[in-house]
Amino acid sequence: MSDSNTTDFTNPSTFILLGVPALEVAHVWISIPFCTMYALAVLGNFTILFIVKMEPSLHGPMYYFLCMLAVTDLVLSTSILPKTLSIFWFNSREIDFSACLTQMYFIHSFLLMDSGILVAMALDRYVAICHPLRHSTTLTNSVVANIGLAVVLRSGMLVLPYVLLARRWPYCRTNIIPHTHCEHMAVVKLACDDTRVSSYYGLFVIFCVISLDVFLIAMSYSQILRAIFSLPTRDTRLKTFGTCGSHLCAILVFYIPGLFSSLTYRFGQSVPLHFHVLMANVYLLVPPMLNPIIYGVKTKQIWDRLLQLFTHKGTKKFSWFYGSQTKLRAELAGDTVLGSLSCIT
Repeated sequence: MSDSNTTDFTNPSTFILLGVPALEVAHVWISIPFCTMYALAVLGNFTILFIVKMEPSLHGPMYYFLCMLAVTDLVLSTSILPKTLSIFWFNSREIDFSACLTQMYFIHSFLLMDSGILVAMALDRYVAICHPLRHSTTLTNSVVANIGLAVVLRSGMLVLPYVLLARRWPYCRTNIIPHTHCEHMAVVKLACDDTRVSSYYGLFVIFCVISLDVFLIAMSYSQILRAIFSLPTRDTRLKTFGTCGSHLCAILVFYIPGLFSSLTYRFGQSVPLHFHVLMANVYLLVPPMLNPIIYGVKTKQIWDRLLQLFTHKGTKKFSWFYGSQTKLRAELAGDTVLGSLSCIT
């Protein structure tokens, strides 16, 4: 491994990832929770994909979006953890310049995909709960596919300038990245040129794109909560509110650490570097671990199917998230919202 961290060079062939600065002696211990979270994320998300594939009654918009979220979470966590563990376990710190930029692209594009899918899931619940009779005609399979395609294209196009700009900067200060992976601003800060355009573009993505996603999610859930508070019984309100509350907590766990990490690189010079690096890993590993639990296990239909797989018996009745259209029409006079909400309790 080269020790020339301050020599003059332009566009090095390799970068050196430090891992968690100032905590190198604890790398093996830090790897234990990281590896555990990754294992749970892989197990949980593959379980969701398997159950939805095997159970025909789950072939609906909500579960298609859930599968999209599972795939993006798997790619997101896999894009960082193998290299991180190689640093922790084998002291394999070098990463090729092109591989670093590729990792950067995958991390940020799949983060944006996660955000877009969360918006789609919130919209899906809003239509299902507040306008149940329109749901089957509004969110058809073709519409769901087009939404998924739009999320992928939006993410890929918005993140591409990150890589193109990072590739054109000259790197003549150091090739050491004080991080466990090639995070956008961690790489750009190594450049010896004026990189304000990269910083400004990153802020544009945060405050315009991500803020728009958060706004749409907030609007959807505000309407859902209004529907919850209109339910006739207190116990039903508490039960459904508890489930929606867990969904909102998962959303906050995704957005808040990501916002903290992005802003710290630009404005948080007083934040300890090791704390910043740990938080950057938390927002890439914790949501993929939590999402299968919150969106999957707490969904009655998936939980029932999961129990059936282990017990080889149990009920064969798996109600749709939105209820059958016949039931919805029958309940339209008074219990429509309650019937729609029963899916998440």
